[in-house]
Amino acid sequence: MKFYIKTFGCQMNEHDSEIIAGVLQQAGYRPCDELDAADIIVVNTCCIRESAENKIWGYIGNLKNIKYKRPGVIIAMLGCMTQQTTISAALKRYGSHIDIVLGTYQQHRLPEYITRAMIGNGQIVDISEDNRDFPDELPCVRTSGVTAQVNISYGCNNFCSYCIVPYVRGRERSRSLNAILSEIREAAAAGSKEIMLLGQNVNSYGKDLGEAGQNDAPDFATVLKAACAVPGIKRVRYMSSHPRDFSNALVDEISKLPQVRSYYHLPLQSGCDKTLKAMNRGYDTARYAAIIDHIREQTPEAAVTTDIIVGFPGETEDDFQATLDFIARCRFDAAYTFLYSPRSGTPAAKMADQVPLQVKKERLQRLTALQNQISLEKNQTYIGQIVHVLVEGPSKNNPEYLTGRTESNKIVILRGGMELVNQIVAVKITGAKTWHLEAL
Repeated sequence: MKFYIKTFGCQMNEHDSEIIAGVLQQAGYRPCDELDAADIIVVNTCCIRESAENKIWGYIGNLKNIKYKRPGVIIAMLGCMTQQTTISAALKRYGSHIDIVLGTYQQHRLPEYITRAMIGNGQIVDISEDNRDFPDELPCVRTSGVTAQVNISYGCNNFCSYCIVPYVRGRERSRSLNAILSEIREAAAAGSKEIMLLGQNVNSYGKDLGEAGQNDAPDFATVLKAACAVPGIKRVRYMSSHPRDFSNALVDEISKLPQVRSYYHLPLQSGCDKTLKAMNRGYDTARYAAIIDHIREQTPEAAVTTDIIVGFPGETEDDFQATLDFIARCRFDAAYTFLYSPRSGTPAAKMADQVPLQVKKERLQRLTALQNQISLEKNQTYIGQIVHVLVEGPSKNNPEYLTGRTESNKIVILRGGMELVNQIVAVKITGAKTWHLEAL
């Protein structure tokens, strides 16, 4: 039997789908690239924003036609959407044709439930946010031969007031260092040159490990150093970090690691202290600015990117202007910007003074214009420089060219043949755009 996986959402979800593929192949099922050829259709879902959720329900709705034409096809819904308190009502309304509904920590049981679904016992639902029994080591089929994604922790304990992740991914649990390193070594042996360490808050890794009162448990710096020491690993990145747990001591450790030190992603979310407090972020702009300053003191060439949410409840024009001013002060290399999206069950969704959609859109345009100008100016400083690019493959926009990333995670479009894929090459930057560099 053949399976097809459709993935929505973040890099955590992408890696979850790699694990799902590994579990299914280990059970004897074969992957296929065509939806119509699949006997098993797996939809790995995301609910971080309403727009993503609506898109997924639309996709699932379209699967009704396949189910009608081929009643024997098995449809499985996994991932964060299934963990919401509203899922039962949503399934009755939109998902009666779904055979299997599993939570974020049940994907390893999918083959077992496929067997049950073949017998025909009605819709199977297994949902729990408890990740304590989730296996530390599972097979996975990597979609990239260049970058290997490796979970170092699951869940989140931060409870930012706008974020649904702690409710759908459960409490924070660190993987054992041995399991992490075993997976990294396997990836390196298979040819991967870059490791992406994944966690909802990688900085808090290890806080749940070790005996109470003892200080010998590994921390995030331990993971970084150990990953960099694996033969064949040339670059190490991570996603996501949190300023609350990002210390100067961690920056000092990162600055000693050539595979890591040239790129930082540190989500800001807002440049207004009042808004940060309402978001329950656990830091203010002075603390955030101090981190950025220390990064640039230690590694002046490092690129720093961030996340910004526009239109959080209660955000006034003055609050938004404070964010613009702070972005101008920090001068990020890039910012991933989002309209605030209310998520059912989160404190922010119940807050007064919800910002009208049109106001949010107008503010996003202004924010994007400012950041795009800064990004372009930052990228233009690379023109004429020799940079080292890890080549990832053909450019999506123009397959005649290749694409890759610098040590500072800048996307570079370059010339060359497919023999350069997964190689690190030195190129001279000849042009700069807002979102990428050119070596043409």
